[in-house]
Amino acid sequence: MNWKNIAAVTLALVVGLGLVIRMATRLPEPPAHQVFINGDVLTMDADNRVVEALSIRGDRIDLLGTTGDVMAAADDDTVVVDLRGRTLLPGFIDAHGHFPASAMNTIYADLNSPPIGTLITMDDVLAALNEQASGVPEGEWVVGFGYDDTLLEEKRHPTREELDQVSTVHPVVAMHVSGHMLVANSMALEIAGISADSPDPEGGVIGRLPGSQEPNGLLEETARLGIMQYLQDMSIFDGYRLMKAAAREYASVGVTTAQSGGVSRTLAQGLSLFSKLGVIPQRLVLFPFETEFGEDLLNGEYQAGDYNGERLVMGAVKLVADGSIQGYTGYLSQPYYTPYHGDAGYRGYPAIPREKLFEQVAALHQAGYQIAIHGNGDESIEDILDAFEAAQQQHPVDDPRMILIHAQMAREDQVSRMKALGVTPSFFSAHTWYWGDRHRDIFLGPERAAVISPARWAQDNSLRFSSHLDTPVTPMLPLQAVWSAVFRQTYGGDVLGPEQRISVMDALRAVTIDAAWQVFQEDNRGSLEPGKYADLVVLSGNPLNEPQAMRELQVEQTVIGGVTVYRRR
Repeated sequence: MNWKNIAAVTLALVVGLGLVIRMATRLPEPPAHQVFINGDVLTMDADNRVVEALSIRGDRIDLLGTTGDVMAAADDDTVVVDLRGRTLLPGFIDAHGHFPASAMNTIYADLNSPPIGTLITMDDVLAALNEQASGVPEGEWVVGFGYDDTLLEEKRHPTREELDQVSTVHPVVAMHVSGHMLVANSMALEIAGISADSPDPEGGVIGRLPGSQEPNGLLEETARLGIMQYLQDMSIFDGYRLMKAAAREYASVGVTTAQSGGVSRTLAQGLSLFSKLGVIPQRLVLFPFETEFGEDLLNGEYQAGDYNGERLVMGAVKLVADGSIQGYTGYLSQPYYTPYHGDAGYRGYPAIPREKLFEQVAALHQAGYQIAIHGNGDESIEDILDAFEAAQQQHPVDDPRMILIHAQMAREDQVSRMKALGVTPSFFSAHTWYWGDRHRDIFLGPERAAVISPARWAQDNSLRFSSHLDTPVTPMLPLQAVWSAVFRQTYGGDVLGPEQRISVMDALRAVTIDAAWQVFQEDNRGSLEPGKYADLVVLSGNPLNEPQAMRELQVEQTVIGGVTVYRRR
């Protein structure tokens, strides 16, 4: 997210507006002592202990045990919370997402179809963009996010011509739900310098009109990045609105650590600033994009300490090795089930050529960085594992925890390799719900779709993993991720690969302690143990008791560092 005239705006914010925001948004100090009693306290410790009470001193957990044990340490000033049988567990950790993009609907048009949104036809999509255009000054960008060509009645992308009909005095962009492609109108293409003379960039495709080199508006993968730079250029006030709304949303669903899994310099600066000002109460883990920080990662110019704060950590360096299965840009070893544009041999393509991937991984690994690589298709995963194995052979690291983001089509042999190499997958478990039917019927076929996000294979190999939602690709609903890992039920009501299901407790660990471990934060969060941050969520019931109904459970209270940041009315 780029702010216009970032240096001047930041200076003004720090000197003037920053003081006002700090006074208005700073978090209160936690009580000196507070206790939660008479509940089901799921600790997520090594033994998965369940106790009934917990004590907090300041921002840290002090004691766990029976209600009697905890109340014995209370005095007249202790704040006592009677859970009345409700469930307390560690705050949910967003293992991979794109905070604060869940709040894009505060500034952009929402183009999602069911089960996320309401749009079902192309006319619906265009109407939403037209409404957005009506409130935007001439010349400013008109943007919508979340359309899904396979869910619209027309089963296609919008066209450049249709977006020209929305406006010829605004650059207009419709972003695909995957986040890996977009459609632009003529004005947007012209601003980005994309024309019939533009070659496809490395790792991307410019869609063309039939029988012509003229762009049809569809830009895949790296071809979309030029336009994305313009979309990230927003005012400081829009940035504030976005972050404030996202923080409220995450707190309301029990998320105490949020992730921005691929940041530019200016987004990192903005998140760092707003975190320090108290606008964002969540702890943040940021993954710097290799494409954004470039050589500075290797020449010493990049310093994580320039961004780190009390609640913010710059984490693994992010690479994107392929695209999206539902966008036909994931890189598979075997062709897609339904041929793409009639090409029966089409397998997608890498976003980073194999030789270049080897070079980038080797350089980052040698420099001492944890690495996080987006890989969906099994051929992309093979390239990633080969590159990391070569890097490990050259510069062995005992506990690298290289994160393989999504790992959606990981084969059983690849899961075994991950364990041997010190690679940890973060599965997009909710894919079974949101795209399972279409993975089976359109993209992958029944056999491959049955083993997407193979959590059971990971367990069989004693491979530690996390579970994520890739928000804003899907809504930030941690219990949906847990439910999907347990039941693997599709939106159409079928079970996709029952042999890959895992237990409720294991699925809860994948959004708490195992997610914390994955980013080297397990010593301070992710489980309820003495000395760790008092980051907690109170649920209206226990997911262990009625697993099928866990998605209906309410978040009653969210606590970060001993401070209640959300309470259900």
